[in-house]
Amino acid sequence: MSVKKLKRSLMAITILVSSVIGSPAWSSDLQDIKERGVLRHIGVPYANFVSYIEQGDMQTLSGLDVDIIKGFAESLGVKYEYVPAQWSNVIGKLTGQNAQYKDKHVVLGESVPIEGDLIANGVTILDWRTDVIDFSNDYFPSGVWLVARTDSTLEPIKPAGSIEKDISTVKQLIKGRDVLALEHSCLDPNLYDLYDTGANVIIPDGHRLLNEMVPAIMKNDAESTLLDVADTLIALEKWPGEIKVIGPVSENQRMAVAFRKESPELREAFNQYLSSIKKDGTYDELVKQYYPSIYYFYSDYFVEGSKK
Repeated sequence: MSVKKLKRSLMAITILVSSVIGSPAWSSDLQDIKERGVLRHIGVPYANFVSYIEQGDMQTLSGLDVDIIKGFAESLGVKYEYVPAQWSNVIGKLTGQNAQYKDKHVVLGESVPIEGDLIANGVTILDWRTDVIDFSNDYFPSGVWLVARTDSTLEPIKPAGSIEKDISTVKQLIKGRDVLALEHSCLDPNLYDLYDTGANVIIPDGHRLLNEMVPAIMKNDAESTLLDVADTLIALEKWPGEIKVIGPVSENQRMAVAFRKESPELREAFNQYLSSIKKDGTYDELVKQYYPSIYYFYSDYFVEGSKK
C-alpha cells in the first residue's frame, strides 16, 4: 500500500470513530433508513441542482438532484426530507465531523450531530473529499472555468488541443488580475494553485453561494470569477452578452452523490437506482429539463453514460 493510500485509510478510520462517538444522531446504512421511514437529503442551494422557486409567499424546492433523490426515496418506500446546509458545514451534517481543505490537505474540525443520509447538490468528486466521504457512480460532467465580464480586457484563449496547456495559458493571463473564488467548494483557489499564479484572489465574506459569483463580478466586486460548468451554462443564459468564458482552470471533473463511508448498502442501492433511471429514460428527461444546453458541450459524456 502506498503512503498516500495509507494516510487516506487512517483518515477514514479516524472520521468513522469520531462520528460514532461524537454524534447522537448516528445512523449507519440502508436498513436504518427503511426502519426510520425517511431518507434525509442534505443539500446546498446551487445552480439547478437544488434551488428554491418563489411561488407567491411560498418557496418550492426544485432541481435535478431534488427530483433524483425524491425518486430514490420513493423507490426505497420511504419519505423524503430535505436538510439545508452551507458549503462550510455540509460534510459535517453527513459524517458527524466537519472537514475542510486547507494548505493542500484535509483539516478535520469539531464533531457535530449527523443530520442527513446523503449529500446531493451537484457535488464534485475531488481527491480530498474522497478521504472523508464515498461517492456514487458519477452522473454529471463538470470542470472549473474562468469567467469574466464582457468589458474585461481578458480574452478567451484559443484551445491548444491539450487541456493542460489551456489551463497553463489561463493561469498566465490572470497574473495581477482580480479573481473571485470560494473556499470549501469546487471553486476553492487552493485546489488549483491559484495563489501561485500571481492573481489577486478575492474570497467573499460570509456564506456566499456559488450562484452568487457572477452577480458579484457584475457589481464589480472582481473582474473575473471561477465558475463551474453547470453555473456557467445558467449564467450564459441569464446574462447573454454580458459575460465570457476565458478558459479552463481545472481538468474535466465529475459530479456524484456523497455518502458516509459506513453506508455501502445505501450507496449501492442508489447506484442501482441511478442505473435504472438511465435505462428507462427518466434521467435524460430530468437533465433536459434542468440543463438542456449541457448536451451541446458534453454530448460524449451522456452517450457513454447511457450505456452504464
